[in-house]
Amino acid sequence: MNPALKNTLLFGLVAVLLIGTGFVQGWNSALFILNMGLVSAILALGVNLQWGFAGLFNIGVMGFVALGGLAAVLVGMPPVGEAWAAGGFQVFAGLGLGVATVVGVVFLRKKLTGRAKTLGTVAMLIIGFFVYRAVFDAGVAAVEAVNPALTGNLGGINFFGPHRDANDMLLPDYFILLAWPMGGLLAAGAAWIIGKTALGLRSDYLAIATLGIAEIIIAIMKNEDWLARGVKNVNGLPRPVPYEVTLQNDPGFIARAASFGMDPVTASTIYTKLCYSVLFATVLLILLWLAQKALNSPWGRMMRAIRDNEVAAQAMGKNVTARHLQIFILGSAICGIAGAMMTTLDGQLTPTSYQPLRFTFLIWVMVIVGGSGNNFGAVLGGMLIWWLWVQVEPLGLWLMNLLTSGMADGSALKEHMIESAAHMRLLTMGVVLLLVLRFSPRGLIPER
Repeated sequence: MNPALKNTLLFGLVAVLLIGTGFVQGWNSALFILNMGLVSAILALGVNLQWGFAGLFNIGVMGFVALGGLAAVLVGMPPVGEAWAAGGFQVFAGLGLGVATVVGVVFLRKKLTGRAKTLGTVAMLIIGFFVYRAVFDAGVAAVEAVNPALTGNLGGINFFGPHRDANDMLLPDYFILLAWPMGGLLAAGAAWIIGKTALGLRSDYLAIATLGIAEIIIAIMKNEDWLARGVKNVNGLPRPVPYEVTLQNDPGFIARAASFGMDPVTASTIYTKLCYSVLFATVLLILLWLAQKALNSPWGRMMRAIRDNEVAAQAMGKNVTARHLQIFILGSAICGIAGAMMTTLDGQLTPTSYQPLRFTFLIWVMVIVGGSGNNFGAVLGGMLIWWLWVQVEPLGLWLMNLLTSGMADGSALKEHMIESAAHMRLLTMGVVLLLVLRFSPRGLIPER
C-alpha cells in the first residue's frame, strides 16, 4: 500500500474512533479524549526526539512533565503577599546561599591543591550547608505557617489576579498561556543540569538515572509546601478559555445553544473543551512542523548518524556528547510544555498524580506503536494509545458482562471475570505492544 494512503487511513481511523465515541458516549467524553490525546501526542513527540532521533533512553519523562505543571502554578497563580512578607525573601536568600556555596567550592578547588584542596572543600561544604539550612528553613517555616489551609505557599507571578466582568463572572485569563513556554524553559533548565551529569552513562544506566531523577523532582514537589502546596494541591488555576458558569449566564450564548437544540450546561462544557482543542492542536502543529524541519535538516541527519554509529560520527569530527545534550534539552522542553498544558486543562496541580513508572511506560508505548523516529508516527501513537487507555476499561466491562450473561447471579467465576475488567488497561497495552513488535516492529508509521 502507498505509504501516504496508509498514513491517511491510520489517522482517519483515529478520527472515526473519536467521532464514534461522540455518538455513543457523548461529545463531552469525545472532546476530553481528544484534548488529552493532543497532549499525549506532544509528549510522544518530545520522547521521539530523544529516542527516535538520538537513541537516548530517557525514563524520567514524568519529572519534566511535573516541572511543566509547576510552571503553570508559578505563572498562573497570584502572589501570596502575607507569605512573601513573612519569609519569602528569606527563602530565596537561603537558596542563594546554597548556590553561592556550590560556586565557592568550584572556585576553591581551582585555586588550591593537595591536602589544602580537600580540607578547604570539606570545610566550605559543611559551613555552607549549615548556614544555608539555617536561613532557608526559617523562611520556609514562616511561609508555610501563613493560612496553610488555603495557601501556605508563595504563589505565582500573576499580579493581575482573576478577571471578572461587570456581573462578577470569571473571564478567560490569557496570562496563563505564558506558563506553556515557561514550562518548557523550566524543563529545559533541569534537563541541562541532568544532562551534564548523566548523559555520559551507557543507555541502561542513563534510563535508571533519569528515572531516579524524576522521582527526586516529584518528591520535592510533594514535600516543599512553600513552592506549590505539596500534596495539599493547588486548585483554581486560571484558564485561557471561557468558564462554563459565565457562558451559562450569557443570554447570547443561551440563545445560540437553543438554536442547536442544546441545553446551556451541555453546550458550555462542549464549547470550553472545543476551545482547548483549538489551542492544543495549534501547539501540536507548530511543534510538529518544527520537528519535521529539524528531522530533514543537516542537523537531523547528523543526529541520526550519531544514533546509528557514535564511533563513526566521532571519527568525522562530531561532538557526540554536546549533540546528545542538545537534543535531550529539546525533548525535555517539549515534555515540559505538555505538562503545563495538562495542568492548565485540569485547573489544578496534583503532584501525587505524576507516577513515573506507570505513565512513562504508556508514553513509550505510544512512541513504539506509532513508529520511533517518525514524528507523524509519534503523533498517531499518542492519539491512538490514549483512546485505548481510556476506552479499554469500559469496553472490557461490557465484554465481561456479555460473556457472563448466561451465568447464574452470585457465581464466583462471574464475579471474578467482572472484577477483572479493571485490569484490562495494562493487559491491552501489553498485547498491543506485543502485536506491533511482532507484525510491524518499526511501528505503524515507520521511519523513512
